[in-house]
Amino acid sequence: MAQKRRAATAVQEMDEAPALPSPATVTADHALLALIAAGLNLRQGKTRDGAEVWRIGGNTLAHREALREAGGTWNRLEQVWEFAGDDPTAAVARALAAKPASLGHNSKDAAERPHYHGHRQRVRDRALGSGLDGFQDYELLELLLFYGIERIDTKPIAKKLLERFGTLGDVFAADAELLKEFDIDQRTLVLLRALRESGARLARREVVDRPVIASWQKLIDYCHAALAHEKTERFNILFLDRKNVLIADETQQRGTVDHTPVYPREVAKRALQLDASAIIMVHNHPSGDPTPSRADIEMTKEVKTALKAVGIELHDHLVIGRKANASFRSLGLL
Repeated sequence: MAQKRRAATAVQEMDEAPALPSPATVTADHALLALIAAGLNLRQGKTRDGAEVWRIGGNTLAHREALREAGGTWNRLEQVWEFAGDDPTAAVARALAAKPASLGHNSKDAAERPHYHGHRQRVRDRALGSGLDGFQDYELLELLLFYGIERIDTKPIAKKLLERFGTLGDVFAADAELLKEFDIDQRTLVLLRALRESGARLARREVVDRPVIASWQKLIDYCHAALAHEKTERFNILFLDRKNVLIADETQQRGTVDHTPVYPREVAKRALQLDASAIIMVHNHPSGDPTPSRADIEMTKEVKTALKAVGIELHDHLVIGRKANASFRSLGLL
């Protein structure tokens, strides 16, 4: 609170404040004013191991030399400069006075700017001007990372992520611990997860409240968005009414990387509870190959027999791979 009051007073007096007398004689009020004028903000926090730390964010790129001179360490994950020990305001202010901003507007400073200076705005202008259709996958991912990672060139990160995981969907679904290897912090991770869920929900809207048999490709697209990038097998059932309209989509079982236990009686029981007239079974193969296994074929026959006994039809069993899908009915397995 005291720091906030000092900040408010400093802002009110900014027009009247004299220039810093010298780096060696910076007062507390002048120091705080220097940080505000430089576009920097200071807050207290803790490291992952619980140690107290001071963090400076804001217009740090222009003052990185001064922040380093004052004893700061760049935290790439948090996108801030960190200072251990006492309040670094005075030390930073002295360094600011001794080292002017490195990105001014004269020709010398312009020549020293990194190659990606202004790149983000150019990418945004291109997206708004000509649309996103012409963007390659790495460019689209680069654009998305703008909103999670500040002040660095995200193109190399986007390319490395795609090289490591394969597709945009694989990046969005990648394990959090693996993403940390690419300096993906919690904020960016949440963004990626939200994008994945948004895509699945948009695809689901295309199959809700309409006969799924008449919208088969949209159904495939929905199943692919929901399951293709899962790291373990997931067995879902789409329950349909008499008009083949989707009643519910439920996950019945989750398994390992190559097996999901399915119990025919439980499938039939749940279909009866929902008053379904038919079902479509769907599961994924994390290996990426959608070819039905012998176990898949035997299990499907058992489920079909259990459903037939209670007057419910099995329309199809879909196996979802990363880039392709398999239909039991199209393969003559039903």
